[in-house]
Amino acid sequence: MADTALHVFNKIVGEPRAGGLELDFASFLDSVPGVVAFAKNYLAVGFQLDYVRANGELATYVPDFVVKLPDGTVYVIETKGREELDLPQKMARLRLWCSDASEASLAAGGPAFRFVYVDEVGFKAHRPTTFQGLVDTFRQYQ
Repeated sequence: MADTALHVFNKIVGEPRAGGLELDFASFLDSVPGVVAFAKNYLAVGFQLDYVRANGELATYVPDFVVKLPDGTVYVIETKGREELDLPQKMARLRLWCSDASEASLAAGGPAFRFVYVDEVGFKAHRPTTFQGLVDTFRQYQ
């Protein structure tokens, strides 16, 4: 079990339309080895990405979680209970952001940024026991 004293935030409020997935995922992050800290990303935090929707309109996307690992690597996690039309565009934008952020951060001696997309069905059927297990299992959009 992870040491919750190391986590900046160990209580979150799940989104009402998330069907409990965000709360379940936060519980997972709080209990597995290999997570130094995590936080639920909210609109008020200000970490959001602009992207082009499937219909060509501009929109913003707020990823669900930010996770820090012992080696300093930062993972941005998107959890979804159902696949939506704009999901491929969001994940392409998140992949590009992680690549750009890693390049700038590593050049300044900072951490690498990675992402994982976690779908509810897969998470419930194949719940990993470590964070690395999550990364190895959930490879969609990589």
